[in-house]
Amino acid sequence: METKLAELSAGPILSTVVYSIIGLAIYMLAFWLICKISPFSVRKEIEIDQNTSLGIIIGAVMIGLSIIIASSMH
Repeated sequence: METKLAELSAGPILSTVVYSIIGLAIYMLAFWLICKISPFSVRKEIEIDQNTSLGIIIGAVMIGLSIIIASSMH
């Protein structure tokens, strides 16, 4: 058990944390940008008006964005 812990270096862990933070920042920036560009309130449409189709579209955009971010980091 001690040899496996000794083989674990800080480099890969640090790079994973840094890439995760960068990815989350890009993801949040993209969601903020979508909310600002849209001519209506995304939050009001999804939460109050129960617009399921908008929720599905925003979810699909976010999944696509996360795939692009993950592939660019890989």
